Amino acid sequence: MVIFKKFAFDSAHFLPNVPEGHKCKNIHGHTYHLTVFLEGDLDEDFQWVMDFKDLKDVVKPVIDKLDHNMINDIPGLENPTAERITVWIWDQIKPHLPLLSKLELNETPTSGVVYEGK
Repeated sequence: MVIFKKFAFDSAHFLPNVPEGHKCKNIHGHTYHLTVFLEGDLDEDFQWVMDFKDLKDVVKPVIDKLDHNMINDIPGLENPTAERITVWIWDQIKPHLPLLSKLELNETPTSGVVYEGK
């Protein structure tokens, strides 16, 4: 069974490695939408894969590091493409969520990343 929980955060960033004149070289912001997917069996007693509150308790502190901040200032996110942000989030939460199977991060309503780990 697959369960998911959605989160949102607002952050500013710029992409330092793009060529001069590229619009993403300038500081700009996004409202990011993150969906965290877990895959596992139903617990026989609770009849759930995981308590959504426990899932939130793991992910929310990571989101709080990104929310209303300049992402470039966070170690490991000096070139914060959507892809890099997604891998960074995965690396932060996977040790605490062994059932984590996929992340989906939307940078805009029409652009995003799906990451299923390494």
